[in-house]
Order: sequence, then C-alpha cells, then structure tokens
Amino acid sequence: MTFVIWPGAALSFLGLCGIIWCILQAMKARKAGLDDEALRQRLQKIVTVNLGALGLSGIGLMMVVVGVILG
Repeated sequence: MTFVIWPGAALSFLGLCGIIWCILQAMKARKAGLDDEALRQRLQKIVTVNLGALGLSGIGLMMVVVGVILG
C-alpha cells in the first residue's frame, strides 16, 4: 500500500510547512506593532490558514496510518 503512504506523507509535509508559515506570520504580525484591531484581523486570517494546514496534515497522517495497516 505504498501508493497511499507516500502521498499521505507528502500531504503531512505540506500541512507542516503551512503550520510553520503560520507561526512565522504570527511572529511577524506581533513585531509589526499594529493596534489591537489590525492585529486581530491579521491573526484571524492566519488562524484560518492554520486550521486548513492542520486539517491537511491530519488527512495525510490518516492516509499513512491506513497504508501501514493495510500494507
């Protein structure tokens, strides 16, 4: 079942890259010295991307687990 494991690992890696991007963007937003409302708006956009990246990573991990169990 390696045809499920490797794409799952790739999805997990893409999700991890997205999470790291969100961390870097949040740190950049904090250091920008924005007022509360502008910071809140920017962080809401980052949280949306973060949840998508977390979901993508979770789907990838599920694919890996299914591939290992069935393989």
